[in-house]
Amino acid sequence: MSALPWWRDRRRLGWLIQLAVGLVVLLAIALLLGNLERNLTRAGLRLSFTWLNDPAGFDIAETLLPYTAQSSYAMGLLAGFVNTLRVVVVGLVLATVLGVASGAASLSRNPLLAGVMRTYVEVVRNVPLLLQLVFWYFAVFLALPSAAEALRLPGLTLAKSGVFLGPVSLVNGELSGGWRLSLELAALLTGLVVYSGAFIAEVVRGGIISVPRGQWEAAASLGLRPFTILREVVLPQALRVIVPGLNSQYISLAKNSSLAVAIGYPDLYAVAETTLNQTGRGIEVFLILLLVYLGLDLGISLLMNRVAHLVRIRER
Repeated sequence: MSALPWWRDRRRLGWLIQLAVGLVVLLAIALLLGNLERNLTRAGLRLSFTWLNDPAGFDIAETLLPYTAQSSYAMGLLAGFVNTLRVVVVGLVLATVLGVASGAASLSRNPLLAGVMRTYVEVVRNVPLLLQLVFWYFAVFLALPSAAEALRLPGLTLAKSGVFLGPVSLVNGELSGGWRLSLELAALLTGLVVYSGAFIAEVVRGGIISVPRGQWEAAASLGLRPFTILREVVLPQALRVIVPGLNSQYISLAKNSSLAVAIGYPDLYAVAETTLNQTGRGIEVFLILLLVYLGLDLGISLLMNRVAHLVRIRER
């Protein structure tokens, strides 16, 4: 039997078409970048990143890195990225916990609990995140009492000087001890977690509903309690439906973290905005932002795709 010619071999033809499309896209990108470079050079704004080594000359309110005003712009942007990464990682964990709990509770047989959860989801999902961040920061956290009259909860202390986790003591009118979160960070995390948790709750609810009712009934016939059935029987089967939806919500949370600039938290976008105002390097700054956020979102997507693959393997 003679071999098929390449133009009739669907598999080979498919690869050739993809290769041709890829080359056209790369050529278009090269032409656009070349045109951009020529226009910038003609305007005396040739692309350059040497300014990253210049002293930044501005302070960052809070950072996990050793940064001062004499540090370089590159160090300032790195400090802003670390702040963004801290918000994204903590926000993903807390939003997942809240979303899973809310999604499961919305299907509870207790009408009061289910009604409260449904109300939370519907209200939060239909109010813009920016308004929620402004509300949490100005109406809630900035209205906290002074250190002497701080609100004390088990393991949590709330005051104008910050949110403290762990045991704290009042020394000379100031709170000390524990792990302190600034009001800006606390408001940003609260807003992102509450907002993203509502969307995750709907994803989880849809995943639980996708599991046949017979699975609940079979597990109940074995004498298992509802919470055990949910944890051991239903959620493992619902993961194949939940994980793709979580991927989208996690990426949205990472992108929404850039709204931190509205309440004064020094994340990557806020630091980049200050850098742009001082250097005038708009193209370079936006290229850095584009690449960083693209890399962050692709990293989340790759991780969640891996999780989805593992879930599929377990079900076979």
